[in-house]
Amino acid sequence: MKLQTQRLIDRWLGQLLCSVVSGWVGLSSLWRKPAVMPQDARHILVILLSEMGSIVLAGPMFAALRQRYPQAAIHILQLKKNQEVTRLLSLTEAAQMHSIDDSGGLSLAGDILRVSAKLRALGIDAVIDCELFSRVSALLSFACGAPVRSGFTPHTQEGLYRGSFITHAIPYNPYQHISLQFLSLVDALRAGSMPRNKAAPIRSVPENSALSVAFTPAELCAYRDTLGQDHPATQSKRLVLLYAGGGILPERAWPQAHYARVAQGLCHKGYAVGLIGLKDDAALAQQLKTQVGSDLCIDLTGYTRSIRELLMLFYAADLLITNDGGPGHFATLTPIQTMVFFGPETGKLYGPLGKRNVVLESGIACSPCLSAYNHRLTFCDGDNQCLKRIAPDPVLDQALVFLQAPPGAVAPAPGA
Repeated sequence: MKLQTQRLIDRWLGQLLCSVVSGWVGLSSLWRKPAVMPQDARHILVILLSEMGSIVLAGPMFAALRQRYPQAAIHILQLKKNQEVTRLLSLTEAAQMHSIDDSGGLSLAGDILRVSAKLRALGIDAVIDCELFSRVSALLSFACGAPVRSGFTPHTQEGLYRGSFITHAIPYNPYQHISLQFLSLVDALRAGSMPRNKAAPIRSVPENSALSVAFTPAELCAYRDTLGQDHPATQSKRLVLLYAGGGILPERAWPQAHYARVAQGLCHKGYAVGLIGLKDDAALAQQLKTQVGSDLCIDLTGYTRSIRELLMLFYAADLLITNDGGPGHFATLTPIQTMVFFGPETGKLYGPLGKRNVVLESGIACSPCLSAYNHRLTFCDGDNQCLKRIAPDPVLDQALVFLQAPPGAVAPAPGA
């Protein structure tokens, strides 16, 4: 199903259903006591329907849940296409992974009914809805039967109605990193709605995702050997990876000509440059190879057949230069240094966790333009000046500073 179709259904049908559920919950609450989170909770559900990279940003939240409720089974509800990362990171047991298929309207409706019935039968004690203003996720939090429902509220914001049946709601904070807000959803389980709880903890942005993927030295060595056989340029040259695709949001892409300029400079200095992405990015990679005009620039689009292989590729490289998206977040699970472009969205909210990454932003007046308040629909006319104004030569210089630094050094922040 097309993204725009999903948005329309969520907006119109979702608001209607949310109002019906709110009326029912409001009426039934007249003879029920307010829901309280049991300390000995047996089943906790996390609803996380967004892009795969958000799973990494939610890592600290999952760590907090396990620490506070060690006896509870953590269930995760995702879109079917995003489950690969959850399995790879072993976020929960296979039997506790639940999915819905959004590829078509009938499959989506059928999966919602099936999953809701299954979760109600389990006896879910509490649900955390990590989506910002999605009505379908709010309705799923009610349909699963959990008496305690933690999620975001728009408070007085007009036009973002998603009902009033979230029992432990916190205001969405557009000034705070999303990983911190996910942690606040865990706080709300115990304390009730926030920020009424004035004793809420003061936190810094987590230094890491608290997630990892185990690789043996032999496995990584074998992968490097295979990479060298398939692409001889990587045998004797240090490898820099470039992800130039924009994914489902093309406005997040740094200009192709800028990537070509950086790739040319890196090849000129004797580094191998690998162009990564999905098979759909192959045409873009071929255009970049033609512009770069060097045998040291190689096409790796479609080369990795899984997220696990992508992580092994990161282990084999020294630097990743990427648009905002999943690769920048997955890279934090490996030792690679990362440079990530932000513009339509901001690194202050969605920047990768950890110290091995640099966020590159221009900071022009209209940036960021994508937010929870406009459902990530930009008013940009396609001329994404927020990214075009990040010139390629300073990016190249900064990349070379890192590559020429002693092993283990962290790349300096922009302007340092």
